[in-house]
Amino acid sequence: MRTLLTIIGIVLLLAGLVFAGQGSGYFPYPAESFMVGASRWIYYGGAIAVVGLVLIVLGRR
Repeated sequence: MRTLLTIIGIVLLLAGLVFAGQGSGYFPYPAESFMVGASRWIYYGGAIAVVGLVLIVLGRR
C-alpha cells in the first residue's frame, strides 16, 4: 500500500507540474493545447501537485 501511494503521488506531482507549466506558458507542448497560456491551469496544476506531494509523504511514513 505504501508503494502504491508513493507511485500515485509521484504521477500526480509530475502531472500537476506539467499542467502548471503549460498554464504559465513555460511548457508549451503541444502548441495547440487548450491549456497553454490559460492561467487557471496554473492553479489546477498546483493543487494536483500538492495532492501528489501529500500522497508521497503519507506513503513514506
